[in-house]
Amino acid sequence: MEKRGIKKMIDFNAEVTVIGAGPAGLAAAISAKENGAKKIIVIDRNSWIGGILPQCIHDGFGLEETGSSMTGPEYAHIYIKNAKNQNITFMKETMVLDIKNKEIIAVNSKGLFKIKSKSIVFAMGCREKTRWNIMVPGDRPSGIYTAGVAQALINLYNIMPGKNVIIVGSGDVGLIIARRLKFEGANVLGVVEILPYASGLPRNVVQCLDDYDIPLFLNHTIIDIKGKQRLESVTIAKVDNNGDIITGSEREISCDTLLLSLGLIPENELANDLGIKIDVLTGGPVVNQKFETDHPGIFSCGNNLQVYDTVDMLTIDAKKAGENAALFALCKNKKEYVDVSVKPHTGIRYVIPQKITEPGKVHFTLRVKKPTGKINLKIVSNNNELFKKKLLWTNPASMVEFDFEVSDDLINNRKDIKVVLDEK
Repeated sequence: MEKRGIKKMIDFNAEVTVIGAGPAGLAAAISAKENGAKKIIVIDRNSWIGGILPQCIHDGFGLEETGSSMTGPEYAHIYIKNAKNQNITFMKETMVLDIKNKEIIAVNSKGLFKIKSKSIVFAMGCREKTRWNIMVPGDRPSGIYTAGVAQALINLYNIMPGKNVIIVGSGDVGLIIARRLKFEGANVLGVVEILPYASGLPRNVVQCLDDYDIPLFLNHTIIDIKGKQRLESVTIAKVDNNGDIITGSEREISCDTLLLSLGLIPENELANDLGIKIDVLTGGPVVNQKFETDHPGIFSCGNNLQVYDTVDMLTIDAKKAGENAALFALCKNKKEYVDVSVKPHTGIRYVIPQKITEPGKVHFTLRVKKPTGKINLKIVSNNNELFKKKLLWTNPASMVEFDFEVSDDLINNRKDIKVVLDEK
């Protein structure tokens, strides 16, 4: 007999369990199904499927993947429809409490669930940084939002966050919301960026700021916030090459709304709890070319692996993670190989995958440390150049992609490799 208030544990079995029903999770689940997995469960804490796509009503989605330009909701609809046609099981409004030996404990309003899965795909996405991540001093009035929250207010709930707006951080969401606010009649007073270049894609700087005469304050930061009930003003100042405030450059700007586009933090609490190795540069798990973590059978994709430029790039990689999760579940890719480390070196901030486990063609993604003109991208091992690609330009905001054929010799002799930028 059950005790009052305590429900019986409900047991499920799955070949592949995907945690997260955003674009990465949907793509991974569909790919797992297409590659032979029959029982697939997708868990998400939200009441809807699609992650943040429903609030992204601007177009540009699908261009790289399908050649057609769609809005976020249109792009999500294609994947949601496909997933439902594949009879993939969705568990919405469900929280994962614990994972041990690929056994997932989750909870929702119907009770506790134990899901025994042969493989798991992490696709939890990421969350926005707040003012406390950059320790902005000052008052704590209303009128301060992250850019993503402001986007949801306008696009989903028809609520304007304010009339006179300052945006801190030139990430893509911040650039896009600047244009959206302009469309709705708000006075966008400027975008403040501490770096000497915009951190969003160059095309978004042009289409969202330049085309609408919205000022971009480079090498500036926010140093004070004032307001009793509602935000009244912010103070910005110029910084030098070391990021220190230049005395006398302070400027107070009257405004009623401050939006923060400060970057994203990959959601990896579950990975941390499991003891999965995390790359301190990406904030996501260390993976091999199959998107598999250092825990066999657990894969990572989407923005909880790294923050992608576009959803198209994200879903293309997520499909590979889903395929490999299915193959693992079906016992088709459990080969034992020695790990070869991949290290970012001169001019490179990070590179994925961080290790290679078997020979063959490997797709790499990386970000550079700073903008450059024409330069060579190289792979080096034991001072031997193995690969060279000419780049016309690089920018930290734009992800670099390339393929490299990994030889048997590299694997068999455990020859670690470095990825570098070199003018020669």
